[in-house]
Amino acid sequence: MASRRARDTAVKIGRAMGDDGYVAGRNPKAQTVRNMLLAMAAVIPVAFVSYVFIPHDDSKNAVRTVDYRVELDTARRAAPYPVAAPAGLGGDWRATSVSYKAGGKEGSVWHLGFLDPDTEYVAVEQSDGPAGSFIDGASQHAEKTSKTQRVGDATWRQYEGPKYNALVREEKGVTTVVTGTAAPERLVQMAAALKTAKGAGEGAGNG
Repeated sequence: MASRRARDTAVKIGRAMGDDGYVAGRNPKAQTVRNMLLAMAAVIPVAFVSYVFIPHDDSKNAVRTVDYRVELDTARRAAPYPVAAPAGLGGDWRATSVSYKAGGKEGSVWHLGFLDPDTEYVAVEQSDGPAGSFIDGASQHAEKTSKTQRVGDATWRQYEGPKYNALVREEKGVTTVVTGTAAPERLVQMAAALKTAKGAGEGAGNG
């Protein structure tokens, strides 16, 4: 009698577990998911600690500094106007881009870009093409104001815009724009540093 009762109890327990006779916790699919969660719980803290405490190199994302001397000498030989570039700026000014394009729709265009000591952008742009469209493009659509800025012996017109501000000097045969996201005093500093020369080896003059 006792043996029969034991068998009946075992049958009831088996039915309670389910027709397949397995306890839910030992279901192969459930066990696989559980193992994945345990593995992730072990790996994520290790990865976080590794990122925070192990030094990693961000230099690949740094802005590249360029040496523009060769391009400057080439532009000064080729351009139909005195090409301007700064002299005497400190080492905390970094040149980041340079180009010279001859004879395009905007004329012959000289470009020299910098990051200032505050890591703001300052560019020197020159062209012998139509002044209006060149200034508009170089200054990112900054608008002409009634204000002027005296820098050395030169007078520059101030432009103001939502993205860039600019100092503009229009001369016969060339328009020079100093522009960027930098503070107005940085634009003035760049304008004051500009020098021009008509070829490699020639003396520098005031820009």
